[in-house]
Amino acid sequence: MSARYRYRAATVAGQVVEGVLHAPSRQTALEELRRQRLYPVEVDEATAAGRPASAPHLSRRAAVALWTRSAATLLAAGVPLDRALAFTATQAGHDGLADAVRDVRRAVQGGASFAEALARHDRYFDSLFVAMVSAGEASGALDFVFERLAEHLDEAAELRSHVQSALLYPALMAIVACVGAIVLLGFVVPRFATILADMGGTLPASTRLLLAASRLVTAGWWVWLLAGGGALYALRRAATQPQTRRRWHGARLGWPWVGDLERKYAAAGVARTLGLLLKSGVPALPALKIARNATSNLALQEGVDRAAAAVAEGGALAAALDGTLPPLAVQMIAVGEESGRLEELCLRVANTYDGEVRRALRSAVAMLEPTLILVFGALVGFVALAMLQAIYGINVRTF
Repeated sequence: MSARYRYRAATVAGQVVEGVLHAPSRQTALEELRRQRLYPVEVDEATAAGRPASAPHLSRRAAVALWTRSAATLLAAGVPLDRALAFTATQAGHDGLADAVRDVRRAVQGGASFAEALARHDRYFDSLFVAMVSAGEASGALDFVFERLAEHLDEAAELRSHVQSALLYPALMAIVACVGAIVLLGFVVPRFATILADMGGTLPASTRLLLAASRLVTAGWWVWLLAGGGALYALRRAATQPQTRRRWHGARLGWPWVGDLERKYAAAGVARTLGLLLKSGVPALPALKIARNATSNLALQEGVDRAAAAVAEGGALAAALDGTLPPLAVQMIAVGEESGRLEELCLRVANTYDGEVRRALRSAVAMLEPTLILVFGALVGFVALAMLQAIYGINVRTF
C-alpha cells in the first residue's frame, strides 16, 4: 500500500522544488527523488488534507544537526548561500535557531563573512562549527565542509544517545529499588512492628535489625531531609569553584573503569574534532585549541592546553598529548605526524574509541542489570525472612 509524501528538493541547477509523490515507504520516496536527479531536503508523509502528518518541534542539538544536513544538501546541489539560508530558516524546527539563521542571513547580506555571522550565535554554532566554516569559505569548499559537519553532528548525537540509553535503564532500576525500599521500611514494616509489639516476647535478630532500620527511616526522616539538603547545597557551592571542580575531575580519572571510560570518551571527541579541523584546512595549533572544548573534563582540558603550548614552542603533538589521551591514541597520532596523515589517523582514533566506549557500556549494563535485581531481591528476601521468623516465633509461643 502506497502513501503520499510531500517533499522539498533541490535540482541540479540549484532550484528548490516542491511536490507530492506516492511510494510504499519513505525510503522508496527518497530513492525515487534521487532517480529523478533531485536532492531531497525534506520528505514527510502527507495527510489527506495534503499537509505533513507531523511537524515536531526539535531540541536545539537535533535542530542544528538537521539544519546542517539540509544546508549541506542545498549547497552540494549548487543552491546559492543566500537562498539556502532563506529556505533552511523556514524549516529549522526550532524557533531560536530559525531566528539565528535569519540574523545570519541579514549579516551576510550586510557584508559580513558567513563564519563571522555564525560566531555571533555561539548558542547554536560552537567554535568547531565556526572554524570549519571559515576554512571552507577560504578554500571555496563550503559544501564539502557542511557535509563533514553534518556527519560529525550525526556521529556525536549517535554516541551521546547510546551513552544516555545505556545508562537510563540501570538508573531507573536503581530509583525503583530505592523507592521500593522506602515503601517497605516506611509503611509496611511499621504496621508489622505494631502487631509484634502487642504480642510481646523476644524477637529474632533479623527482625530487630529490620525494625531498627524502619525506625531510622520513619522517625529520622527530617534528619535525612536536612542532610540531603545540606549535601546538595555543598555540592552546588563546590561546583561553582573552578579549583574544586578541577580536583574532582582529576580524581574521577583515577577511578577504576569509570576513569578509563571517561578518558576514552574524551579522546574520541578531541580526536574527531582535531581531525575534522585539520581536514578542513585549519592549522594544527588553532585546531588543538578548539578541540579542547570537545571534553567537559577540566583536567583533560588543561592537558590539551599544555599540549597546545608545547606545539606552539615547536614540540611534537603526540609527545605533548602523552598522559592526557590514552596510550593507543598517542601512538596513532605519532604515526600520523610521521607519515603526514595526521587528520586521517585522528579520525581513526575517534572511530576506535567510539567503538570501545559502546562496547564497554554494553558490558557494564549487562553486568549492572542483574546486580541491581539481586540487590533488590536480597532486600525483599531479608524483609520477608525477618517477618516470617517473627511470625514463627509468635506461633511457637502461642502453642
